[in-house]
Amino acid sequence: MTPKEIVLALFSAAFVEHDPQAAGQMVTSGYIQHNPQIPTGAEGLMGLIPLVEQSGMTVTTHRVITEGDMVVLHNTYDNADAFGASQLAAFDIFRVEDGKVAEHWDNLQPVPATTASGRGMTNGPVEIMDHDQTEKNKELVLGFVRDVLAGQAPENVTNYMNPEVYKQHNPSIDDGLDGLMAAIESFAAQGQVITKFEPQFAVAEGNFVFVATDAIMGGAPYAFFDLWRVEDGLIVEHWDVVSPIPAEAVHDNGKF
Repeated sequence: MTPKEIVLALFSAAFVEHDPQAAGQMVTSGYIQHNPQIPTGAEGLMGLIPLVEQSGMTVTTHRVITEGDMVVLHNTYDNADAFGASQLAAFDIFRVEDGKVAEHWDNLQPVPATTASGRGMTNGPVEIMDHDQTEKNKELVLGFVRDVLAGQAPENVTNYMNPEVYKQHNPSIDDGLDGLMAAIESFAAQGQVITKFEPQFAVAEGNFVFVATDAIMGGAPYAFFDLWRVEDGLIVEHWDVVSPIPAEAVHDNGKF
């Protein structure tokens, strides 16, 4: 089985079939959990599954991005009140090792009733194209993160994105470069200035590039999980899930 097939089988066992024993056999004995609220190890995952079933929570996977042993799922969780909101947008990332899932990261954010752009947090194109451009697109997005979002050379923004076409799925930001700049100014006025933006890992496949970033915003630690779509050498669409990093966790693995 490919890493993608292994991860989708685990995800189905855990969140569709609700089978703790099957899920437990698909992860390594030293399974590393980065969700701050779930105990690490196979036992932590197996203990979560009955709670998911009892809650009535369901999941829809919109996109699957795979590079090497890393697999990114772009999900919506419904009936998720027991986990923080009736509907959650999420990124779940898995690392596969020797035919089993060895590590998991995630980020979850409540889905609001309305958004600045009118777009949902997970809708939009899903087809993976331009596989031969994977590395080039990954370099483009990481350059955008470094220069624009981390502030090293924001004047280079149009080298990375199409300011007219840029479609935004962040619920608080409108489309285009103007929407992005207006949001940055608005966040700054509210004291939500980003003073640290350090990518921890990236996963790319064709025209989609995912980046997980450790950040400080408004003096507090945050995790930014972002997905960009590239077209004709420029970024044209963006999805994200942003979540504060809690001061305490049930394990010592950290968010990243």
